[in-house]
Amino acid sequence: MKKRTILFTLLTAVALSAQAKVRLPNIIGDNMVLQQQTEARLWGWAKPGQTVRVTTSWNDEAVSAKADKDGKWLVKVKTPKASYTPLSITFDDGEKLTINNVLSGEVWVCAGQSNMEMPVKGFGMCPVKDYNQHVLDAVNSKGVRSVKIPSIMRATPQDDAQCEWRQCSPKTVPEFSATGYFFARLLSRTLDIPVGIIEANKGGSRVESWLTKENLEKYTSDPTDSVEICRKWAQYDYHRSLLWGNGTFNPILNFTVKGILFYQGCSNVGDPGDQYSQRLKLLVEQWRSQFGLGEIPFYFVQIAPWAYDDGDVNGISGALLREQQWKAAQIIPNSSLVCINDLVYPYEYSQIHPAQKQQVGERLAFTALNRDYGYETIQYKSSSYKDMTVKGDMVFIHLQDNYWCDAPFEGMTGFEVAGEDRVFHPAIASHFWQPGGGYWDEAIIVRSPEVEKPVAVRYCFKNFQLGNVSNGGNMPLFPFRTDEW
Repeated sequence: MKKRTILFTLLTAVALSAQAKVRLPNIIGDNMVLQQQTEARLWGWAKPGQTVRVTTSWNDEAVSAKADKDGKWLVKVKTPKASYTPLSITFDDGEKLTINNVLSGEVWVCAGQSNMEMPVKGFGMCPVKDYNQHVLDAVNSKGVRSVKIPSIMRATPQDDAQCEWRQCSPKTVPEFSATGYFFARLLSRTLDIPVGIIEANKGGSRVESWLTKENLEKYTSDPTDSVEICRKWAQYDYHRSLLWGNGTFNPILNFTVKGILFYQGCSNVGDPGDQYSQRLKLLVEQWRSQFGLGEIPFYFVQIAPWAYDDGDVNGISGALLREQQWKAAQIIPNSSLVCINDLVYPYEYSQIHPAQKQQVGERLAFTALNRDYGYETIQYKSSSYKDMTVKGDMVFIHLQDNYWCDAPFEGMTGFEVAGEDRVFHPAIASHFWQPGGGYWDEAIIVRSPEVEKPVAVRYCFKNFQLGNVSNGGNMPLFPFRTDEW
């Protein structure tokens, strides 16, 4: 009997000790990157009513918080200027817990679907270009770190996820998001500071997959009951609304970040009217509100050419979604859209995961470096359609954001022209310049022998159509149409 009593006492003591020890979410741990020179949030759980004291290796000041009735607590700590100096943080609620090898730097979220999720090692049958070279080069990216939030569905919002921060090395880099890694690599090397990426994404997810129950009920007709959600998308679980956001994105919302990178849209191809652009705007507003960090940057990627509509390269459903993304960039404050219409090979018309991920990540980095880090000489924008005028059988096209250059000078491809019959024909296009011609000095002249009286022009406005027009920053021209047919 005494032995049982002693054993019970010991087990009780162990249980009480375990209950008393502060617990941290998995995203707060060894090797993490904190957003520099801000008030970074740290949070966790302790015994209800217990005071948790937090001290850091870079500051003598301690901060504390009392756990609420559910055991939750949160504090804010002032973070130092970015550097490679290893830092530590100690949490003390009567029993100390210390996390080590923490760095101060820049932190960005990598959200979206499979083209953001796609790792450096690629997917099955979907390689990333120059994989071996990137693995070997990873020894030069020790300032890059990543944490992958498991892609899971939950009926209710989760506040933790099984994850851990990874330091970049030839051994670990194959698992990093390729787009995220190439963004972080260029940012880190240019600024010479640590960069952390939080990968919270799911292949095949729709924009609705990340909306909250409240937003879904107010702005969509999607079900919000988990049983009904699973019933509606029984075959394609990656299309399910709400559940992915609950399980995969909600756990990161307390973390202090610089901005969000987003690569998504394929699963929303076919959405009617302006539905996608409006719902993407809604999602950005939701995330900014949930993070509580103000109007943080939102930089997103236009979907690449692909044979949507059951393999129809000449269909336009993909082009219409790209148009919606362009419209979204015009209505979402502090946002920017990256064009990648040139980053597919001709044989990738049936490959939903193009191999050229390095340039995608680097174009996102160009955007951030110019807009957020003072590199104003970086030309990060793609040119886009501005206006046109018709003279006889010729159409004069003017672009904006072209950095004073429409290239190539001759042999431009990707243009089509239509007359009043609305039938489009391949067009001949080249640079046009007439000395002393006033406003029309510089233009792209477009014409087709098949169209005597042109009324509309399209550029790469198909599911899979590759053009070759770029600007002074070597950025591709955004696909466009001048009609509304």
